Formats: sequence, C-alpha cells, structure tokens
Amino acid sequence: MIQSMTGYAALARETAQGSLFLELKSVNNRFLDLQFRVVEELRSLEPSLRELIAAKLGRGKIDCRVSFTPAAVAGRQLSLNAELLARLAELERVVREAMPGAQPLRAGEVLRWPGMLGDAAIAADELREPCLDLMREAVAELCATRAREGAKLREMIIERVAKMQALVEKVAPLLPLAVVAYQEKLAARLREALASKDEERIRQEISVFGIKVDVAEELNRLSAHLQEVRRVLDAGGAAGKRLDFLMQELNREANTLGSKSVSKEVSEASIELKLLIEQMREQIQNIE
Repeated sequence: MIQSMTGYAALARETAQGSLFLELKSVNNRFLDLQFRVVEELRSLEPSLRELIAAKLGRGKIDCRVSFTPAAVAGRQLSLNAELLARLAELERVVREAMPGAQPLRAGEVLRWPGMLGDAAIAADELREPCLDLMREAVAELCATRAREGAKLREMIIERVAKMQALVEKVAPLLPLAVVAYQEKLAARLREALASKDEERIRQEISVFGIKVDVAEELNRLSAHLQEVRRVLDAGGAAGKRLDFLMQELNREANTLGSKSVSKEVSEASIELKLLIEQMREQIQNIE
C-alpha cells in the first residue's frame, strides 16, 4: 500500500501515576527525521520511543511530543535521594568555605533540585510499558492516516497516468501522416532554395531529417514509463523515490517529443503531458 508522509495521531492514557499524552505529526522529508519533545520524567524512554517509530516509518519529518501530568500528591510515596542530598550538602560546605557570605540552601530549593525526589525515577520506571504501548498505538494510527492519504494520492496519480496514456494513443496514429506532410513541404522548400533538380539528393536529405523528427520511440518510452508507474503503485511500499525518478524520465521524453514536433497536435500533446507530469511530481513529493 502506498503511504503519504503526511499524517497525525494523538492519544492519551490514564495511569496510577498520572496522565500520559502522546502526539505525532508527520510531513514530507527526504529522509526519516525524528524530533522529540519529552518531559524530563520520561526522557530516559526516548531511545525506545525512537526505535518504535523507525521500525514502522521509512521517510518523513516526525514531530513527537510526550507529556505527563502527575496524579494528585495524596497517596503517593515520596522519598529523598539520599546520595544526591549528601553530595549537595558537601558541595554547599565547600562553596561556603570559599565564599563565607553566600546564602545557605533553603529546604524548598533542595526539594526542587532535579532528581532529589525519588518518585521521578520510580514514575519513569513504572510508566515505561504504558508509554511504549501508547507509542505503538500512536504509530499504528499515524500509519493508518498516512495510508488513507496515500490511497488518495495513488488515485490522483492513476487518473493522470490514464490521461497521459490516452494522449499517447491519440498522437501515435497521426505521426506517419504528419511526417509525410512535413517531408513534402520541406522538399518543396529545398527545391526552391537549391534550385536543383537532383531528386536523389533531395530524397536523401528528407529521409535523414525524417528520421530525426520521428517521435515513435519517444512515444514507446512514454508508454513503458507509464506502465512502470502503475506497477510501482500496485506494488506499494516505499515508492516515493522510484516514482520521482520516473517523473524525471517522463518529463525527458515529453520535452523531446515537443522539440521534435512537426505538427500542432504533437506540440499540444507535449505541453499537456508536461502539465500532467508536473501535477504528479508535486503529489509524489508527499509519498514515502
């Protein structure tokens, strides 16, 4: 299944320790770029959260926000980090010996010191599995939204591929007559310009030029590339880079078709083909 790189997911979960909230936003990007905003209590879980995302997504800029609101203090057991407290007291002693006039630490400042209250470490440990489960659900929801968007992109591309194929099939039967008519017109001009009756030389010059303006090969390659676009879309998976390459090939053939055109119909078809290719290229930038 084709997936877009654009998607969104947001989930919340209540635990005994408090409320977890996780949000994922995804936009297009050449590679997988993960940006995290995680509350300090859950910072240690970031590597595991990254692994869960990278296991399911191949491309896109992913913004991940994880927040945690602790439950009411009542009923929670708080404990001091004895080792940190002793270290802090020793550092304060050293500072006051060097700076006798320094103000002593207050109890409130000590309690607010990062890592001083043991419940933060306990919360991270106890919230590990709920947080990872929440990420798994969020990634699944994000993939589902990207898949729905991808289905819309696939439909749009298939529609334009069909229009391009119709143009190729419309132009192909007109080419032999257009080339013959152009050769006759060119022969008349050559006769006037050369004032020559060397018909053999004139036929040779016209034949060489006719080969140069024959676009049957370009039309065949256009059809082949269009078939490959369909095949890639049907195969699904990470198809964005492959489709982008095919757009370059299609555009090259459409440009050549226009430069070698010998009729109004072929020129108009070339312009229309390039417009359709550009429309597809814009949307393919969003495909994983």
